[in-house]
Formats: sequence, C-alpha cells, structure tokens
Amino acid sequence: MLQIFKDTHYDFQGIRKYAYILSGSLILICLISIIIHGGFNYSIDFTGGLSIRVQFAKEVTEGEVRNALATVNYGDSEVKIIQEMGGSPEILIRAKESQTAGGAQHTIENALRQYFPGNNFDVRSVEIVGPKIGKELRSSAVWASLVTLIMILIYLTWRFEFIFGVGAIISLFHDAFVTIGIFSLLNKEISLNVVAAVLTILGYSINDTIVVYDRIRENLKKRTNLPMKDVINDSINETLSRSIITSGLTLIVVLGLLFLGGRVINDFAFAMTVGIISGSYSTIYIASPILLEWGKKELLRKKKTVRK
Repeated sequence: MLQIFKDTHYDFQGIRKYAYILSGSLILICLISIIIHGGFNYSIDFTGGLSIRVQFAKEVTEGEVRNALATVNYGDSEVKIIQEMGGSPEILIRAKESQTAGGAQHTIENALRQYFPGNNFDVRSVEIVGPKIGKELRSSAVWASLVTLIMILIYLTWRFEFIFGVGAIISLFHDAFVTIGIFSLLNKEISLNVVAAVLTILGYSINDTIVVYDRIRENLKKRTNLPMKDVINDSINETLSRSIITSGLTLIVVLGLLFLGGRVINDFAFAMTVGIISGSYSTIYIASPILLEWGKKELLRKKKTVRK
C-alpha cells in the first residue's frame, strides 16, 4: 500500500482537550447563529414556492434580474445563471410562495417583461412545490438522518462494541451539525441538495471511522501491555497514510466541483467540502478520544472494585 507517512508517532490524543475546546466553540457559534437567524434558511424545497427557468435573447446579469423581481416584492428570490457558456443565458429563479403559484408565475413574468422591454425571453420550465409538500420533505429529511444514525449505531454495536457505536454517532452528529451550522453562519439556504450532501457525509465519515476503529480493536488485542492512549495513537498513525490519500483525493474532486462545477451544484460541493474536512478531524479528535475517556472510566471503576 502506498505510504505517505512512514513510522509516524504523532501524539494526537495529547492535544485532544484543545480539540474539545475547538469543537465546543464551533458548535456554540453555530447554535448562536441559528438562534439569531430564527432557525435555518430553508429553500423552497422545504417551504414551498415556485422554480422557473427563463432564457433571454440578450445577456442579463443576476443583479438585473433580482432588481426586476424587487419591483414586485420578490427581491429575496434565489437567482442563478445556469448556462454561462455559449448561446443566450438561462436564468433560474426560485421564489418563495407569497401567493398562489400560478399568480406568482404571472407576476414574475410581467416584472421581467417590464424591466427588460427590448429583451424577449422564453419560459423553459416551471416547477411548483406546495407548502404542505415542502413540510413533508423537511420531515422526511430529518427522519432519514435519524434512521441513518440509528442503523449505524446498531451495526457498530454488533460489529464492535456499544461504546464504539456511541463514539461514531457523536462524531457523525458533530460533522452533520457543523456542516449545517456553517450554512447558517453564511446564511446559505438548506435545500434537498444540501441534505443529500449531509447524508453522503455521514456515509463517508463513518467509513473513515470504522477503518481507525478496526485498527484500534486489533491493537488492543495485540498490545495489551500498552496504555490505551498509546494504542489509539499508534492505530491512528498506522492508518494516517490511508486517511490522507482517501480524504485528500476526494477533497480535490469536490473542490473541482466547488470552483468549476457551476452555481447549481455549488451548495452540494460546499457542504461536501466542509463535511470531508470535519469528518477527517472528528475521526481523530471526537470518535477516538471517546474510547480513551471511556477506557479511563472503566479502569477507574475496576480499581475501585478491587479496593472494596
């Protein structure tokens, strides 16, 4: 196997308390942001609304389209250019529902005609999401995440031990919350694409965690004379090359999507970028330290039992 780092002996767990402070501070900042914003900024996928794609005969900018929409109180709509190379531009407008969908479409089209009198446009597609369907989608997204976490806990409890499952679930919750928390900090919309990215992150992160956990379990059997802290550090160091190669290559691809993939996939790629970085970090400084803290607790309990 390709080795980037050979015979490393980094004391990852020696600075775990600083990692606790870092993670705690980041989660607190995200919580404050969510409270200040009054919750998450959901897209029309979850709130209901109108998605309309129009193609202009002449070039227009997102700012100009947004100004046109502002004349009819739709200035807060999401506006994206989804065709920037060759031909006339195609604009995606996603407006939250403030009237009936049919009425909203009519209002938006009239606003565009009046603002761009010499620039004809064609309506390429119209999608309508009712508020009830949006609420159901939001509920389904939450349940999908919870069921995923529960199934992972059951699998890891069966595959390893219960504490391994708890450590993995806490690290996954950390990754998911940090990802959506950063979206709140930047006031970015939570859409179905972002939910898909979060679920993908859960699968990606747990794979990395299981690799490290498997090595920890093997080393606990082989190196019974070593303190648990050293066993965990050795296990992380032994899998460090694999983690760097896997995470690094995945991150390169995702960064390519983030900077070159266009605006439509930007939120998905951004969520994946945050999740990959957070997932690699949480495996070392969230999932693994939980085993160490639990092991110290168990050792202390056994000592008290012997004294009695």
